[in-house]
Amino acid sequence: MDSVDLFRIFLRVAENGSFVRAAESLDRPASTVSAAVQTLESKLGTRLFHRTTRSVSLTIDGNAFYSRCQAAVQYIEETENLFRRNNSEVTGTIRVDVPSRVGSHIIIPALPLFFRLYPAVKVELGVTDRNVNLAEEGIDCAIRVGQLENSGMVAKCLGYLRIINVASADYIAEYGRPESPGELSRHNSIGYASPTSGRKELFEWVHQGEVERAVINSILTVNSAEASIAACIAGMGILQIPAYDVCDKLAAGLLCELMPDFRPRAIPVSILYPHRRHLSRPVRLFTDWLTPLLQGKMNLRKDEN
Repeated sequence: MDSVDLFRIFLRVAENGSFVRAAESLDRPASTVSAAVQTLESKLGTRLFHRTTRSVSLTIDGNAFYSRCQAAVQYIEETENLFRRNNSEVTGTIRVDVPSRVGSHIIIPALPLFFRLYPAVKVELGVTDRNVNLAEEGIDCAIRVGQLENSGMVAKCLGYLRIINVASADYIAEYGRPESPGELSRHNSIGYASPTSGRKELFEWVHQGEVERAVINSILTVNSAEASIAACIAGMGILQIPAYDVCDKLAAGLLCELMPDFRPRAIPVSILYPHRRHLSRPVRLFTDWLTPLLQGKMNLRKDEN
């Protein structure tokens, strides 16, 4: 086993925090992975991992080696791709992190086309609503929905998601159909709390170019889009949600749009890269493929609503 293979195995163990999970992801026996790490530690003359019966964690030397090892493997992969004129021959593994519903409803159904175009590229897709640290967790690029904090990442806005107000037919039958925000005091909304910060979102709308917000009674507050849609269909309140998320529910008559003249602001969708990395060829191919896929679900201008 050459040094590059040892480096790749080391990275996978560090990223998974487990020899067994690393072995499963590499489709190799756990004994082979463990032996590879031991060989690498012998070559380097230091221990890279603290090992217990329950966990594996990097030592101080392991942490120092991790970032250099990442850079070395990425450089080798990019060098191997340098003279591959045909994109279908490009090799490499990329790590991507996306919001759960964007991943499940937009990206994953389209991935077979990507793999037909680039069969030698592998994708490790994190589908989660938590904010991951791209640099620390070795993520090559991420999709983020909403306003971005100043994270030091390189960010590019791809477009804006149109947000609409919806409720179920059963809810409208019981509480009526509000025509303007002035009627919302007699209604319930589905509360949403950020899964990372716990901050509850206010009900929002744009009127004559101004953003207005209000606290609307919520008998239920959830922390996932999936749960909020289920609650809305069950008739527990009015929901503000990206239109693409519920287009099938609207078409099926499970939900109805309310107050189309009082929609919230469209929210930005951005692609992020760790600022300290150049983009490898596999990452460029993936983001070039992903950008028009996402933009097909969005407005390209903020004022399109």
